[in-house]
Amino acid sequence: MRADLTAIFAAALAAVDPCRLLTARLTRRADRLRIDLGPGALWRPVSRIRVLGAGKAAAAMARALAEVLPEASGVVIAPRPARGGADAARAGRIRILYGDHPVPSRATFASTAALLRALDRFPADATVLFLLSGGASALLAAPARGLTRADKVALGRHLLRCGAPIEVMNAIRKHVSAVKGGRLALRAAPREVVTLALSDVPGDDLATIGSGPTVADPTTFAQAARHLRNAAQAGQPAPERVLRYLEAGVRGRVDETPGNGDPRLRRARAFVIGGNATALEAARRSATSLGYAVRGRRERLEGEAADCARRLIGRLPRAPRVPTCILAGGETFVTAAGSTGAGGRCQEMALAAARGLVGTGWTVLFAGTDGRDGRTAAAGAFSDGTTLARAGRRAVDRALRRHDSHPLLRELGDVVRTGPTGTNVMDVVVALHPGAGRTRRLAGGGA
Repeated sequence: MRADLTAIFAAALAAVDPCRLLTARLTRRADRLRIDLGPGALWRPVSRIRVLGAGKAAAAMARALAEVLPEASGVVIAPRPARGGADAARAGRIRILYGDHPVPSRATFASTAALLRALDRFPADATVLFLLSGGASALLAAPARGLTRADKVALGRHLLRCGAPIEVMNAIRKHVSAVKGGRLALRAAPREVVTLALSDVPGDDLATIGSGPTVADPTTFAQAARHLRNAAQAGQPAPERVLRYLEAGVRGRVDETPGNGDPRLRRARAFVIGGNATALEAARRSATSLGYAVRGRRERLEGEAADCARRLIGRLPRAPRVPTCILAGGETFVTAAGSTGAGGRCQEMALAAARGLVGTGWTVLFAGTDGRDGRTAAAGAFSDGTTLARAGRRAVDRALRRHDSHPLLRELGDVVRTGPTGTNVMDVVVALHPGAGRTRRLAGGGA
């Protein structure tokens, strides 16, 4: 079963390869570039194309673009390579600068400043291709006037401790930033901006992907301030300077982010080129080719990781007669105030699912499409009907209580490692059952 799970997940990852998704949208004809936007297309002179970007897939997207347009220049910001390396690289004439995720660092701020300087030098008649992917909220970082880099770092750490949903986090981030919530598009004007986004958010909401640097922002200072105050009331003191800044915005002392219909964004367009649904559709095709009946609607992952896993397992069909696959996608969160445990939301889901899987015959893979789960080098983990017995109930309960799933799952041999994938479309869960009467145990405990 684990081999099939691995193959299905590999198919999902291949479908959201940034190079494949981007080049499928671009066609060069002599000195003109065709940008396929689904309903319709744009034709632009190659000589006027400039490139900006940010996110976990930024480097891969830049390299793909350089294959089509080797003369295109610009700057993108990607996560710092895991094993060090230079502070910058190149994809053709596109500079690849680095930042840190999930909390912005000094390098992140320096890279963002370099990106903004490049934008300011672009010709006024340029068409700016903005390559956007998940992680851009942290990798594209410039504090709003009146705040400092230290304020931004404190806020980033605070939001991670709170375990807030991405929509809440981004509503706050957009209102303390000089580049998020449409402000990058304002800075780019009068240049045309065409954003091609790889989605890492539920519903592929362009205002949420990377905190929407080039699109209208439907949220307000009032909402951002309320979210931050609510987090403080839940036992997480909010950064005081940030809260004061948001409250100044509520009183009208700071300009609001550009909202829907703002005429200043009339030359900014944005389109999603792939997302979690793309990965799940590829997983469905792969499971079908392996002989599994893919049943029911795709489950949506949202909420606290452990609770989400238990709900998901509780809805799995009991003893299906034929080999069966259930798919789920989305993104959960872990509220881990004060925890120093290792293991992210996917590994926490795998452990939380263990009790409910006993005796069911189901084997489940929980994995992040970016190849990194929390502060570990694992993408996620397997869980099956033997996990609880092999680990021990007390050990599982202790690991969940401490949000320290990785050491236990690593000891069991149940972690999944892909290495950084260069893409990011949230998480994928694949559950497989061999069919009634065909449950079997594999070597190493995997069902």
